[in-house]
Amino acid sequence: MSQSFPPPQQPGQQPGQFGQTQQPQAAFGYPMAPPAAPVRENFALGLIAAIVAAVVTAGIYGAIIGATKHEIGYAAVGVGFLVGFAGGKAGGRSAALPVLGAVLSLVAVYFGQLLGEAIIASKELPVTVSEMFFQHFGLLNEAWKAGADPLTFVFFVIAAVAAFSGAKKASA
Repeated sequence: MSQSFPPPQQPGQQPGQFGQTQQPQAAFGYPMAPPAAPVRENFALGLIAAIVAAVVTAGIYGAIIGATKHEIGYAAVGVGFLVGFAGGKAGGRSAALPVLGAVLSLVAVYFGQLLGEAIIASKELPVTVSEMFFQHFGLLNEAWKAGADPLTFVFFVIAAVAAFSGAKKASA
């Protein structure tokens, strides 16, 4: 006859009926909470996510400006928040991601505004949006400078702050 042995026990587990192991029990017979998830820090993934979010939101922001022929400040804040949130969510608690999210949100808002100007100009002039954006970039930038007012720069700052706080909230 062969003798059977109970399976090995993990530390902290109690043997159950018929040699089976049971989960450790906290007070009143409820199972203990699972351990906390490990803190993730993946700077490269966060940076890639923030760049992708910046490109996508700049395009959407430019389309909104081109359709309405107005700069919408709250959309700039949304661009900033989404860029920071994407970087923080994908990259975790890296200290550099909120700062990079803020910088990338400034770039996204700027290029979104330029794209909006190119869309508006393509409706007025016999050029396409891509021709305006890539072949007449200097002219497009001059038109943007002429139309920029102090409120434009206020929304740049608010977008950067929104990106910074979005990255912090997403990584928490």
